[in-house]
Amino acid sequence: MPSYPGLECLTAEIAALDPVHDVGRVSEISGGQILARGLSRCASIGDQVEIRARSGGRVHGEVTALDGGSVSILPDSPPEGILIGDRVILMGPVSIAPHESWIGRIVDPAGQPLDGRPLLRGPAARPLRASPPPPARRRALGERLETGTAVFNTLLPLVRGQRIGLFAGSGVGKSSLLAQFARAVEADVVVIAMIGERGREVREFVEKVLGARGLARSVVVAATSDQSAAVRRRCAWAAMSIAEHFRDQGAHVLLLADSVTRFAEAHREIALMSGEAASLRGYPPSMAHQIMQLCERAGPGADNMGDITAVFTVLVAGSDMEEPVADVLRGVLDGHVVMDRRIAERGRYPAIDLLRSVSRSLPDAATPEENRLISDARRYLGAYEKAELMIQAGLYADGSDREIDAAIRIWPKLDAFLASTAPGGIAESFARLAECLAVADDEAAGADS
Repeated sequence: MPSYPGLECLTAEIAALDPVHDVGRVSEISGGQILARGLSRCASIGDQVEIRARSGGRVHGEVTALDGGSVSILPDSPPEGILIGDRVILMGPVSIAPHESWIGRIVDPAGQPLDGRPLLRGPAARPLRASPPPPARRRALGERLETGTAVFNTLLPLVRGQRIGLFAGSGVGKSSLLAQFARAVEADVVVIAMIGERGREVREFVEKVLGARGLARSVVVAATSDQSAAVRRRCAWAAMSIAEHFRDQGAHVLLLADSVTRFAEAHREIALMSGEAASLRGYPPSMAHQIMQLCERAGPGADNMGDITAVFTVLVAGSDMEEPVADVLRGVLDGHVVMDRRIAERGRYPAIDLLRSVSRSLPDAATPEENRLISDARRYLGAYEKAELMIQAGLYADGSDREIDAAIRIWPKLDAFLASTAPGGIAESFARLAECLAVADDEAAGADS
């Protein structure tokens, strides 16, 4: 018999209907939380509830704490109109049911469309919080990926299944770099999590930055900054679950999560409201585990699975790489990329500080000759940075140091190379890097003669 995707999705919608639910009653509204009685023996942490006000309104929420007589609920919207005694319907664990028709769409963390068009529910629901593949069965990192940018094709290679962090302040071109990845990185499907983003920027990012080409192979999951901490936190989990759906079908998925900082801030709000003590600059101890648990779900798959290559962004105020979220994320990922405001202010994009950035896919991701080029480029950039103040002040005398002399001559070419695209692919990018470094080789040959 022929297969009818719409029919199986309709069947899934019908199967998801549950006419019987446990019911409690609102007993207290205090400090942004709602307490309900009658559900403490059947509710679990993370379960979803629907509060049906006698005034006719409905408020959804998440169970955040339990005790012997009541459950604490964090509402997804302000509890205006809720009265003591209003019914609380236990909806059960939150899940999402992705489908291939979601590609090219914008959804919320519950899997509801945000672009005004109907959306099919997939035939199988997935939990938002899942376990990663068994560590002993996961594959190693895969082959190097074409990224469309010269710096990531050469000096900071991105390989299949790698997880990197993008550390940047506001206004240094982070969103533009993510959109470049979404359009150009080799992948079957792209999943983009916009966590706590400003509402006006969602459409602007999709239409102007990402563009039709990027959206055509992407699923965008968005939770805006005005929504509750529970919704913002679920945005990251929902995007990861969607990525896992396509990974389990054997696809290579590129996950772009912007940003882990806002995910951690949402978790902090929930944890402190639930009674957890603050420790790391106001973050609760559970913050580190939440970030690690999220990141471990990405990476290489096992057996017949595909892979999830992930880019997690971190907002670092004042380029503080030691703040808690940045410190935790840097320790769990396979590389980190630092974007510097000073570089952006002089007009070079992407504003990547190469000397502070590391890809842990090296040296395996490159040939011996390519590793030599990468090492030479880093060495000359380091030599220029070490002498930069003297050079700019006019205190450096030509001929004082052969390596600095060569670095001065090739620095403009290398700086331009770091800002360039790579229409010709990885091999062409390395050829252009070799041309930049040939100036230094010519200098050394001339000095020796």
